[in-house]
Formats: sequence, structure tokens, C-alpha cells
Amino acid sequence: MRGIVIAVVIGLAFFALALLGFTMQHATLIGLVAFLVTLWTNEAMPLGAVSILPILLFPIFGILDTSSVTANYSKSIIFLFLGGFMLAIAIEKTGLHRYFSAKLLSFFPKSARGIIYALAVTSALLSSILSNTTITLMLMPIALYLSENIRLKVRFLLATAYGASVGGILTPIGTAPNLILLGFLEEHHLPTFAFGEWMLFMTPVVALMLLIIPYLLARGVTQESVEEISHDVPSLTRSQKRLYAIIVLLSVLLIANTFVKQLYGYAMDEKLILLGFGLLMFVPKIGFLEWEDTRSMPYEIIFLFGAGFSIAAAFGATGLAAEIAHKLAFISELPFFWMLVVVALFVTFSTEVTSNTALTSIAIPIFYEFSKNMPQMEGTILLMVATVAASYAFMLPIATPPNAIVMSSRVISIKEMATIGLKLNFIGITVLSLVAYFIWPYLF
Repeated sequence: MRGIVIAVVIGLAFFALALLGFTMQHATLIGLVAFLVTLWTNEAMPLGAVSILPILLFPIFGILDTSSVTANYSKSIIFLFLGGFMLAIAIEKTGLHRYFSAKLLSFFPKSARGIIYALAVTSALLSSILSNTTITLMLMPIALYLSENIRLKVRFLLATAYGASVGGILTPIGTAPNLILLGFLEEHHLPTFAFGEWMLFMTPVVALMLLIIPYLLARGVTQESVEEISHDVPSLTRSQKRLYAIIVLLSVLLIANTFVKQLYGYAMDEKLILLGFGLLMFVPKIGFLEWEDTRSMPYEIIFLFGAGFSIAAAFGATGLAAEIAHKLAFISELPFFWMLVVVALFVTFSTEVTSNTALTSIAIPIFYEFSKNMPQMEGTILLMVATVAASYAFMLPIATPPNAIVMSSRVISIKEMATIGLKLNFIGITVLSLVAYFIWPYLF
């Protein structure tokens, strides 16, 4: 109850402060968002329950009517996530993720530096298709017991957490902010991205971060001996081979669909492809799931998407996004490169203390107002930078679920994570801004 009271107080404080420069309706919306963000942060109520609150609060306070709010909880982009998660449950159920982990770990040497790279890369690649929370939980026991040296344990755990955050941006389904952006683009009838197109844009960012972050984590690490860990890759069972073949088929189809879109300007709806392959997991003698398996489906994340879309819709419909954009008009006067840097700085450090999903939902409508007066390509790049920056917060445990999970090991201090994470925040901002400015325009 204490957490709810704190959320109410913070919401009222933001409402009162907002009255100094905004209308009553805008101040009310700011107060409500502050209330929701606080509840998401302090976990005074379950994530799913907080995420449904906009359906109740927005109509009561005259922000949006009920139909306008509830429509955001059934956007078609959510079914892309649903299909992806059905596949993820099948991968976990068959144990295929253990094969992938062992396979990836086997490519690296057993030195401290090699294991830091192995953990970061493995965590990143798996987090691009599975929940970064699940992957961090799966790899944390390995990271904990590879060495008795506390310093090495800290580096191993941070490599796992940071790798999960870095890899989440690689695919549209890797992390919630990606889907928030794609849903926003679709809602505003703007050009969106095929699955493979998104990966093409994000690969340079992920690759550079996976080269730099493990290198920095390994700096100064002496050649401490690490406990023997088996790099033997387990043999695939018949069911694992069947699922492996299905995943390969899906990958080929998504890649082919991307090329078709590039060449001919039209393609199959990838939301239907992902949902179709997800439902294939329930077909007897082909799939691997029963309906009971969907109990592990993260429905609270689906509601979180709905809440994020609702906040974004409210910022647009009430004109608050345009008003904030007007107050931040100085950003639009900056050269394009420095505009990207400022946006990345703002989003990265803001998301350290709040949900990256909620922040993305707020930031995208605001920066969309800037993009209206820019060439379409530059406007889209601006929104993409804001989205990716929301996933690249490395300082505090509340910034991302992977950070919070490794902090629960009680091996890492907040001061240590903040010290290392601050450097990585600036590195992430620099890498993202440079790639967005020098590489992304040539990929459109």
C-alpha cells in the first residue's frame, strides 16, 4: 500500500508542477503518466494490473474515451509478438535453447576474456528471439560459478545483462520499445519495416556494441583461472531437429519476404507469418505445444504494450506531444547529427529511472512532432534513435530487467554497476548516433 501512496503523491506533484506551464488536461495527463510510471517502477501492483489502469483512468479524467483506449490493446502489431512468443515457448519446452547456448559458447576460448565475450554474444543473440529476462535468468547461474574471483563474477554477470539489452534491439520482437515504434508507424500510415529490414538496420549497432562492451568489461582482468565448463554441444533429439527445421524455414521465409519487398515494393504481412508459425506449434505431429503451455505466455507484457500505445495515443490526441515538442523547439534547430545525439542522451538517461516501454510511448509522439518538419527518412531515423536508446540504459538496476536480475545475485553493488554503466551509456549513445547518421541513410 505504501508504494501506491507514493505513486499518488508523485502523480499529484507532477500534476501541480505541470499546471505552471500546461493546460489542465495536459497537466492531468502528465500526472497520470507519472502515477503509472511510479507504479511500474516500484512494483506496488502487478505489472499487468498497472498496465490495464489506462482503460479506467483515461476516460474518468477526460483524456480519451473508453473505445479509443481499449483499441490500443488489440493492435495488429501485438500479434507479431504473440506468434514469436509461441515459438519461444516451444524452444524452451524442447530444450533447444540449451543447444543454442552450448553451440555459441563453444566458439570462444575458456579464458576470462573469452568467457566475457561468450556470455555477452550468447545472451545478445538469444535475447533477440526470446525474452531477455528468461535469457538472463538462464545464463546467470553459469556466470556466477565460472570463477571464485569476485571481480570476475561481476564482469561475467554484467556481460550477461548487457548482452541481453544489446541484443534485444536486433529483431522487431526482441524488446517492447521496438514493437511500440512499429505500431506507431503503422498507426500513422508511415513506412514500416519488414523483419529482415529491421535486422539490417540494427546489425551494425549490435555488432559494434558486442565488440566494445565485452572488451571494456575484460580490461584489467588478470588471467584468473575459471572453473571448467563443458563446451560439448549436446546432440539434437528428433523433436529438436524438427523444431530447428521449422525455425530455419521461418528464417528463410522472412529473409525472402524482405528481398521481395525491396525489389517489388510489396510483401506478405509478417504479423500473419509469425502468428501462423506460432499457431503451427499446436498442430499435432508437427508442433510441440498444448494450450496449457500458454499459461507461461507473458500476458502482462501484452497489456504493457496496450498501455504504451494508449499513452502514445493520449499524447497525440490531446496535443500534449505537440506542446512539449514546441517547448523543446531548440532541438529542431540543431544540425541533424547533434539532434540525434541530444535525443539519444535524453532518452537513455531518462529510461534509467523508468520503464523503457512507458518512456518510448511518451518519447515517440513527442519526437514525431519534430519529424513532421523533416524529410521523411530523417524523421524515421530520429524515431528509431529514440526507440533504440530506450533499450541502452546500463547504469541502474531498475533501468532494465536484465540489470535487476544480475543485481539480485548480491555480487554487484549499485555503485559498481552505475560506474561501469555510465561509460557504456555514453558509448551506446555515440555508437547509435554515428551509425544512424552515417550508415542508416544508405539502407533506406
